[in-house]
Amino acid sequence: MAQADSNHEAHWQRTKSLTILVLIIWFIFAFGVHWFAPQLNSISILGFPLGFYMAGQGSLFAFVVIIFWFARAQNRIDEEFGVAEEENEDE
Repeated sequence: MAQADSNHEAHWQRTKSLTILVLIIWFIFAFGVHWFAPQLNSISILGFPLGFYMAGQGSLFAFVVIIFWFARAQNRIDEEFGVAEEENEDE
């Protein structure tokens, strides 16, 4: 029972650390980039000011990448601790 609790606690610590990291990255792209948009506009990407680009597409692209990265990292943690969902081979 103590081994299971220790394994559960280690899994939760890794999951919590990953979640906090993802929230920090999300916060940077959701708010940080937009707060500093005037300063970022001095940088140009494909002819567009970086602040404008990040508001229009960059942040949305970053959110999609974060979702897939988070799902993959969480799956790796789940597999490491033996709590991953099993793939159904019938489908």
